[in-house]
Amino acid sequence: MIHEEIVKKSFPFFESELREVIADEGILKSVDEGETLIKEDQYIRSFPIVLNGIIRVTRMDIDGNELLLYYIKKGEICTVSLSCCVERSRSRIRAVAEEDAEVIVLPVELLDSWMSRYQTWKEFVMVSMRKRFDELLNTLDSVAFLKMDERLERFFIDRYRNTKSLEFTGSHQDIASSLGTSREVVSRLLKQMERKGMVSLNRNRINYSSMIENKA
Repeated sequence: MIHEEIVKKSFPFFESELREVIADEGILKSVDEGETLIKEDQYIRSFPIVLNGIIRVTRMDIDGNELLLYYIKKGEICTVSLSCCVERSRSRIRAVAEEDAEVIVLPVELLDSWMSRYQTWKEFVMVSMRKRFDELLNTLDSVAFLKMDERLERFFIDRYRNTKSLEFTGSHQDIASSLGTSREVVSRLLKQMERKGMVSLNRNRINYSSMIENKA
């Protein structure tokens, strides 16, 4: 059983009754880094709200290439999955733990009644949808209008803004998949960034603290 105080720490603005319902109906789940919460093309029977950690939401093409859409942080929900829940449609996104995370998983059947019953939930969902829409527009703008080196730089800046981490742990292919390009392109651009002093490259680890300091 989930204690209401756990819910209150991340969602203090919810009515006490709503926090109690979340505690009663939800399932507390620990998610390991790299673990998939939502797969593409699956029917969503439940939806996660994040208590701790970071969840990465991506879109994948038929060739297996990913495009990073946005991150879900503490006190947030995935509004794309919510829309799939409401429409009872298949998921069009993939949600993976960027780092170890803790979520509360709730059944989709609660959504309709919560929107009419709890004003704070309705406001929370509407604000979340507006925020995600803005993030998706930024992603679209990045793909449509920025050159790949600018997109790569934005990748690190956005990652810092969302995770506060100054290091990326993973391969060049991981970044390439998130940006929808090839590993060779990413590797070449990272070498250029290293020569400019923007990043420090190590095996499966990229430190981009210098870039963030220069942007501060």
